[in-house]
Amino acid sequence: MACTSTRPLPELPLHAIASPAIAELQAQVAALQHENRKLRRINDALIERVESGVTRGNDPYAAFQHSVVLAEQVRERTDALNQAMAELKAGNHLLGEARLRAETAHRHLIDAIESISDAFVLFDEQQRIVLFNSRFKAFWAHSRVRIIAGMRLGEVKRLMTANGLFSEETRGQPDEPVLYRLQNGRWLQVSERPTQEGGRVILFTDITDVKLSETVRREQAIAQKSHLLQRAVDNLSQGVAMVNAHGVLELWNRRFLELSGLAPVAAHRPFNEVIADSELRLLTPASRDGNGRLIHECEQRLSDGRVLEIRTHPLPTGGYVNTFTDITERYQHAEALSESERWIRLITDHVPALIAYLNADLVYEFTNKVYEQWYCWPRGVMLGQNLREAHSEQHYQRLEAYVARALAGESVTFEFAETNINNQERYMLRSYVPNRLASGEVVGIFVLIRDITERRRTAEALHQAYQNLEQRVQERTAELTTLNDQLLREIEERSRVELRLREAKREAERANLSKTKFLAAVSHDLLQPLNAARLFTSALLERREPVANAQLVRNVSNSLQDVENLLGTLVDISKLDAGVIKPDVAPFALSELLDNLAAEYVQVARSEGLALRFVPCSVLVRSDIQLLARILRNLLSNAIRYTPHGRVVLGCRRHGDRVSIEVWDTGIGIAQNRLEEIFQEFKRGDVQRPDQDRGLGLGLAIVEKIAGILGHRIQVRSWPGKGSVFAVEVPISATAPKPLPCLDMSEPMLERLRGARVWVLDNDAAICAGMRTLLEGWGCRVVTALSEQDLARQVDGYRAEADLLIADYHLDHDQNGVDAVARINACRTSPIPAMMITANYSNELKQQIRERGHTLMHKPVRPMKLKIAMSHLLGGSTSR
Repeated sequence: MACTSTRPLPELPLHAIASPAIAELQAQVAALQHENRKLRRINDALIERVESGVTRGNDPYAAFQHSVVLAEQVRERTDALNQAMAELKAGNHLLGEARLRAETAHRHLIDAIESISDAFVLFDEQQRIVLFNSRFKAFWAHSRVRIIAGMRLGEVKRLMTANGLFSEETRGQPDEPVLYRLQNGRWLQVSERPTQEGGRVILFTDITDVKLSETVRREQAIAQKSHLLQRAVDNLSQGVAMVNAHGVLELWNRRFLELSGLAPVAAHRPFNEVIADSELRLLTPASRDGNGRLIHECEQRLSDGRVLEIRTHPLPTGGYVNTFTDITERYQHAEALSESERWIRLITDHVPALIAYLNADLVYEFTNKVYEQWYCWPRGVMLGQNLREAHSEQHYQRLEAYVARALAGESVTFEFAETNINNQERYMLRSYVPNRLASGEVVGIFVLIRDITERRRTAEALHQAYQNLEQRVQERTAELTTLNDQLLREIEERSRVELRLREAKREAERANLSKTKFLAAVSHDLLQPLNAARLFTSALLERREPVANAQLVRNVSNSLQDVENLLGTLVDISKLDAGVIKPDVAPFALSELLDNLAAEYVQVARSEGLALRFVPCSVLVRSDIQLLARILRNLLSNAIRYTPHGRVVLGCRRHGDRVSIEVWDTGIGIAQNRLEEIFQEFKRGDVQRPDQDRGLGLGLAIVEKIAGILGHRIQVRSWPGKGSVFAVEVPISATAPKPLPCLDMSEPMLERLRGARVWVLDNDAAICAGMRTLLEGWGCRVVTALSEQDLARQVDGYRAEADLLIADYHLDHDQNGVDAVARINACRTSPIPAMMITANYSNELKQQIRERGHTLMHKPVRPMKLKIAMSHLLGGSTSR
């Protein structure tokens, strides 16, 4: 039997298949070819079996039947094979068409790649070159490298680097294109993208024109900003000179040349050479004084009498900026005030009368030399003491009625016999003149005391002569005439003295600001007894006493808090007037301040029946956080005080490079003609709740003075009967604040206080007693001393074990706590952590204590703040 054989179709290469449909068709053709080969083998086996088979002689019919069945099977297989061949032919036809379309698409792809303006190269999944265009090949035209299909990606990159085609590489983020600068100065952007099959496509784009355009725009922008910066600097009232990290003068303004007396200088000159041509002092961030301390600002008097304030401000880039401010007028004003005060003191000290001034609380604020000599007081010792404490109880009771009349606004003159500590008995003519403000309020008493002992004794002698010696009338008459002449001369002299006193009083009123300096100077003595009282009351509150005692102590503590706030306000206003307070400006997150204020005043507003709404804000600003907090506290307290019902809102609005912190209220409002008046001292609102204290009227005055120191603008708008809004503008900071150390107030840290060995050094016995009571209540082992010698005697010459040293800054005999701590630690093998307590708020003292590594706390000390600081210091010493 014959069998039709078929020729197997040629297998097409996989890279010629252009689509998934052709790949599927090729798989079907391969299956059919395999089936065809299988059928051919079966057919050949059957034919061979039939032709070679031996027919049994006894069964011819079975052999015939078997051949018929075999022939039928061969026919069926042949038909199936023919059908498969037909399908295979159709598949070959479709495959040929697909190959033609693939070749056409491949040509179109080649044309498209050649038509793009970028250099193109395609790698397969083995990172071998599959396809590239002529622009990619042109990169290698001037090299001996021949780029062919099949080269690997790593070899291509190596050849690019080895042949020096690319001289500079600029990388951005991992998924961003890479920029290369060619040796001929042109720029290429290289973009790589993976293919679905695991290969890689790389495009080389010439961006030379874009880079040039970008460079031109950047240079123009820099030039414009430089021009604007120079114009801004030229319009400053201060002289400005910016020096780079190499000491070269980079930027200056005309005011700098005017103040330094220099002619126009050339750019990029060394700053020390420029300053050498003037009489100004060269000040850098590394400048030091004779004691080796860093100098950040100084004053310099020029030969023409001008006084300049020179400050240095380090730059993050390593250079610095020097500012030169003409403070001649301010310096002259300060000298004039000092001279005026000196003349007042000189005049009053040489007036033959006792002169003093008492404030409304009957506290001595001024005494002249004659006053102090009569009462045998050391110079200045009575300043700050109360009239009742300065004299005996009997003496005060004799004066009390006259003092009350003077405080009521009446001028009082009366004769008064008294004896001093040396048993000198004199007759005094006392005059109490009330000191009234423009509003009529009496804020003090001027005391004038004249010695009339001789006149009184003369009058008594005359009276005795008239009674007992009538016969000597004529003689006595002549004597009396002489005495009368003396009296007339004395009266004339006293009239002249009174005239000089009135002139001195007018001069004293013109120099009224000098009393604010006096208040600032005695703030430490004012706060000392308050500090001791607060320590005692805090210790009593923390003891487990009956409720009634706790309530009584709490009332005492609240009263002391009111007195503390009152004195603090008076001291603050005096310090602001005297220019003692210096701002410590630094960047901080506004949320650090506003969140705490909101949490505090929500409770205050709720206690007054009001609602306080707070809009959070986390913008970074530059200011003194303590002084700014004082402004906002005064504004919030003022809003709550003058809002009978409704609510108070605290929030912020951003305006360019500044943020406006605003306090809104639904209170009584302020008339338009009183908006300027409310910022004056001792000015208060007319209407408020009857259960509130009226205050001193200094809150908004303090706000205005602090804002002036910080350079912040205060705005106010008000609608009578509807409410008011007060706003303070603060500059936004471009730099983030330094992170502050976190205090862990967990229970284990507070446990460190129990058993801690604490030394307390303070020259005030009441402070020592109060500190001992408070600290022992916390479980500390306390040693208190009034001097270094007293402490050394108690602690074995400073060699005893100790965990913490608490020292007052102001000690006896012109000593200070900083030097005392240094001497104590010098006697020990290991230094003791120290905490310094003072009423001095100067930035110089803060810097000095910070440089020594000590902790600073201001009086009056708040017990909770003291406990936190001690826990932190004890925890730090334990970790070390």
